Amino acid sequence: MQDGKEVVRRFNRYYTQRIGVLSARHLDQGRPLAEARLLFEIGRNGRGVHDLRRRLGLDSGYLSRLLRSLERQGLVDVVADPSDGRARRAKPTASGVRELDELDARSDALAEALVAPLGPSGRTELLCHLDAAYRLLRSADVGVEEVDPGSPDLRRCLLAYADELAERFPEGYDASNLLRAEAIRAGGIALVARERGSAVGCGVLRPLTSSIAEVKHLWVERGARGLGVGRRLLAALERAAAERGMRAARLDTHVVLTEAIGLYESSGYHRISPYGSNPHAHRWFEKSLEGVPSEPVAGRSLGDSAKGPRDGTV
Repeated sequence: MQDGKEVVRRFNRYYTQRIGVLSARHLDQGRPLAEARLLFEIGRNGRGVHDLRRRLGLDSGYLSRLLRSLERQGLVDVVADPSDGRARRAKPTASGVRELDELDARSDALAEALVAPLGPSGRTELLCHLDAAYRLLRSADVGVEEVDPGSPDLRRCLLAYADELAERFPEGYDASNLLRAEAIRAGGIALVARERGSAVGCGVLRPLTSSIAEVKHLWVERGARGLGVGRRLLAALERAAAERGMRAARLDTHVVLTEAIGLYESSGYHRISPYGSNPHAHRWFEKSLEGVPSEPVAGRSLGDSAKGPRDGTV
């Protein structure tokens, strides 16, 4: 068995050299990779400075230096954000847009040059492995944590969840059906999944009886699906229920949410008779929590791998 750390480090050393990370002139455009990547993230429509800092994981001082360098080169303007005068927004100039076009063309050419010698089968194998590595590394970067039921991040996720259900349910969905913070606080728990600081999913647990808990509002944003986030949230809710001495977890879902039904069935839930009064419920499930480890809900250690059915909404 190869040493995992050495495998990762060996790949990093090889790949960073192949794509020119070490060069002061990335893709021969006259600037280092950090500036080129920042210009790419700013994009043709511009982006808020706070969002850039979060997306790239840069501290304020370093990001400011990079932006000033792009400004001096005439590629970017940093202006007050029209939606919030207290915030700043980076926008590409006409020269910056032309530079982005050239960056895209050179990046495409480099990517093609890297895989072209492999032939069709080799290319397919490499691209499959790269896609799997991308998904798994993103999955490893997701953390699940308990939040206050009044958390703005939770509220944002729940409203996005309601919007999606209104779009997918033939009968529509009203956000007034969402559990209120006070109802969750009455013996329940709220979880939020975060990727690089941004909330990408949520789930709620509330007691039905003294021994049965109910999973509610399990949702993952579209851009984070396929990473196992829904499975991780579900497992964390089950552990929270077990920690509270519950013997079983129940949930209901709509018939159109086939990906959610697949998640529950593959996670050990079985069909039961209808319960409750949810007008949007067509399928009802229960899972015994016997053998589920009871441990505190916190941090990145929660959850399972990214394998399994795509996770969505409940």
